[in-house]
Parts: sequence; C-alpha cells; structure tokens
Amino acid sequence: MPLIIRNVGTAARLDEHLALDALAAHLTPTLLAQTVAACQVQEKRVRKLPATVVLAFCIAMNLFASDALGAVFRRFVHGLRGVWPETAPMRVTKGALSLARYRLGARPLVALFHQVCRPLGTPQTPGAYAFGYRHLALDTQTMDLPDTLANDRAFGRPSTNRGVAAWPQARLVGLVECGTHAYLDAGLWPYRADQHAGARRLLRSVGRGDLLSYDCGLHSYALLAATRARGAHVLARLPAGARPTPLRVLTDGTVLARIDPTTGPRRAVRGILVRLIRYTLDDPALPHHGEEHRLITTLLNPRRAPAEEVVFAYHNRWEYELSADEIATHQRPRTPLRSHKPVGVVQEVYGLLIAHYLVRVVMVQAVQTVDLPPTRLSFLETLRILRDYLPDFQRTEPAEHPRLHRAVIEEILAVKLPPRAPRINPRVVKQKMVSFPVKRAHHRNWPQPTKPFRNAIVLLN
Repeated sequence: MPLIIRNVGTAARLDEHLALDALAAHLTPTLLAQTVAACQVQEKRVRKLPATVVLAFCIAMNLFASDALGAVFRRFVHGLRGVWPETAPMRVTKGALSLARYRLGARPLVALFHQVCRPLGTPQTPGAYAFGYRHLALDTQTMDLPDTLANDRAFGRPSTNRGVAAWPQARLVGLVECGTHAYLDAGLWPYRADQHAGARRLLRSVGRGDLLSYDCGLHSYALLAATRARGAHVLARLPAGARPTPLRVLTDGTVLARIDPTTGPRRAVRGILVRLIRYTLDDPALPHHGEEHRLITTLLNPRRAPAEEVVFAYHNRWEYELSADEIATHQRPRTPLRSHKPVGVVQEVYGLLIAHYLVRVVMVQAVQTVDLPPTRLSFLETLRILRDYLPDFQRTEPAEHPRLHRAVIEEILAVKLPPRAPRINPRVVKQKMVSFPVKRAHHRNWPQPTKPFRNAIVLLN
C-alpha cells in the first residue's frame, strides 16, 4: 500500500521540519543544504523528495533499520500530520524512495560524516583520556551485504577450502573514541582490501594529544611511524613474530626497545623507540591464561605511565568492539544490509555511522550533569527513546524543543547500566549445520513456474 504524506509543493517547509532535531543540533537543515550544495546533487527541478530530505532520510532509515523503506518514511513524517492541514495528500512508494536514494548517491553521506563526527569526550569525561591523551582505538570489522552480483563483484566474499561464504562482505576500518564509543573516522573497502593501508589512511584524524591503540593484527612499522609523524602516541599489542631490539631495562623493569622496519633498506631508516611491557594473566578463567602478552608504547616515562596502568589502558581498546556491537546487533537487525548496489552500500554504511554518532552525542550530553561515564548508559534504550520522541519534535515549535530535549535527557538517565562485571562467555553457536544444500551461482536465476498452480494440477485417478 503506498505511503500517504502531505503534498510537498512547499518542499522547503518539509526540509525545515525533517531535521531530526530529537537527536542533536549537529544535524540542521542548513548543514544538510550545505552538504547537498557542496556535493552538487541538488535537484534541477522541484521534486516531491528534495535532496536534503533524502539525505536526512538516509540517516533516519538507519535509526529504524528493521523497518521497510515505506515504514521508515511513515515514521519520518509521522509528526507532520497536523503541520500543514491545508495541503492535499501525496503518495510516495517504496520504488520512489529507492530511486531517490540512488539519485542522491553516496558522496553527500560521506561528506556529512566527515563534517559531523568529531571527538565528544573532554578530559573530564571518564574513560576518554589516558595519561593526559585522548584515547582512540583503531580496528576493522566486516559487514554482510545482500547476495547480488553487483555487491559480489564490488566487494567480494570470504572463502575457505570448504567453499565461499553465504554473503558478500565489505570491510570497515574505523577509528573510535574509547570513552564515548563515537566513530571519528571510517573507511569502507572490499573484503580483501589491504586493511593496513586502510588503517594508515585513517591517521588523517589522529594528531598531537592522541593516544592510538590497535591490536596485533594491525601492527606494522609503517603504522607506528606514520602515527608518530602526526605527533600522536601509540599503545599497541605486538604479534608473536615481532622482534623489537632491546636497548636497556628501565627503572620499573620494562624494556626500552627499538622497532625497525621489516622491509627495505633498514639502515637508511631510523628505528622508533618504544617501551616494551610483558605481562601474563593468573586467572584460569580468562582467555590466554598463563601466556605471555607484549605491549609497546611510545610513552617512555615509567613515572608518567606506570606499567600496570598501561596494560589496563590497552584493554580499554575493547571499547571499539562494543561500538561495533552497538551497530551490528542493536542499531540494526542481525541480517545483511538492505542495499543491492555498491553505491547504496556505501551510502547506507555512512548513514549508519552518522546515526550511531548522533545517538552517542545525546548520551554524552546526558552525562554532563551527572558523575557518570557515557558507557554506563544503555545505547539500545537511548535509541528507543529517541525513536519515540522524534514525532514530538516535529509537532512542536522550535521554541519548545529545549523542553523536549530535557525530557529526553531525563528518560535516558533513568536507565543506567550497572558497573561492568568481569565475565566471559564461550565462543560457540547454538546451531551450526543445516541439511539444505549450499546456495551456489546456478541457484540465482532458478526457473519459475510457467502456469498458475491450478492449471498445473493433473488428476491421476
């Protein structure tokens, strides 16, 4: 059934009311219009779905990621039913929304992401800083995509000796602020793209005053050198095969060492001084109990960065995993993305990241009046509250928005998470195998019935 909304001959008025004010002042009609103009995607004629509305809709569809496009737009304009009672109804179909998305393209979402997503934490935000530096985490994650030929060709899919994966996958390299779970930068590449090159590219958002953490899978001399060249410090885990050159033992027992390049003319490149910290875990229930773990950091002063505090700070890198989990299991359903074309995939992913960031903005604003880390608020409950309040912001005059915003903050603060308990769960699945054959390429264009079912019936008695 087509969706009924008001006649948008007055497209500018629709632009003004669909600014997602329930989320933050970061996303305003002016900013949307500027982004559209900068990317030169503004419409050349009056359309029922202007580019600025479609841009906001691409974010809204990632706040209601479980709903079909028509249902998302119905929620999107639900609060506007009484705004223009004199206008006639207009119909918007799922096809029109899909065409509008692809007419807009991905560039405005990418540009808006880079303009909106900025650090949220301050030195007073619990967990946002370590040793006086903003603590950032760099990591990668994969996202399942619809099984279409276009997505398969553009992004590829994993494969093993047992066969290929069920879905094409895109690789997302992200930079997250540990204390707020906010994505500050991200890049989307094909599954088999060089994640090390992607990680180095994101260093454009890292600078003096930052402490960058990453896991052993991303360790390289090139990443370490590029991070130091931008004035940032490093706190990372060494892979088992890395062999730093020890120089001397420091006062706290840690080792001053040198990381040299593993390729090229080593003598022509000066090694980087790091502090090597070795530790183990004595709790049998913890993963890798009894094994040796090695960290490196460019914080060389043991007094300023005690070894035990450095180890504890490194484990805050796992806040990246929680940020990824918020997107993968709470913000959207555990199914592939909805876009069947590569440009739609890029558009959808950056819309997803912007929506996640705006939710995190409200959570950080909520804890500014209380002594509580942003990570002690429920992301899922905050998302639900914002979904419920969106129509209220559309129905009321802008002068009343501060009052509504205070109500949103009060409801968010009413749902606090308990302090995070030390716990671990086995990495297992409930059901692993099914009896059906694996889907292959020849199953794509399966022959369809040539006649109605009734006409195909042949009685044998």
